[in-house]
Amino acid sequence: MGLLDQLAGQVMGSLGAQKQDPVAQGDLLGGVMGLINNAGGLPALLQQLQGGGLGDQVASWIGTGENQAVSGDQIMDALGADNIQQIAQQAGVEPEHASVGLAQLLPQIIDQLTPNGQVPQNELLQQGLSMLKGKFFA
Repeated sequence: MGLLDQLAGQVMGSLGAQKQDPVAQGDLLGGVMGLINNAGGLPALLQQLQGGGLGDQVASWIGTGENQAVSGDQIMDALGADNIQQIAQQAGVEPEHASVGLAQLLPQIIDQLTPNGQVPQNELLQQGLSMLKGKFFA
């Protein structure tokens, strides 16, 4: 559990340290977990993002180097307006704000979920996401 607490702390700490669009990042974290679950797991979400034209960016998020940035429009194009609308509704924000928030959040979460440039086994990932969800949405 220490590793997952550290992951949650790193993601939320880095979000707090950034100057961002005023989006409820904690609320969007639930949307990211929903995206992963609805896509069929992290590998499927990564494929969806890569198929949406974000192959270079996704590779940088998984890799051990610096994460390439994406725009809210790129996230909207890759994930689809319906997914963004659903996440925005759950977070209580406008879709444009949700896509910008996801553009800031996804690179960090994927980077943290893929230590050493490796996508974790699905079972380990599910345990991590469940514990992370419990920490923030209990």
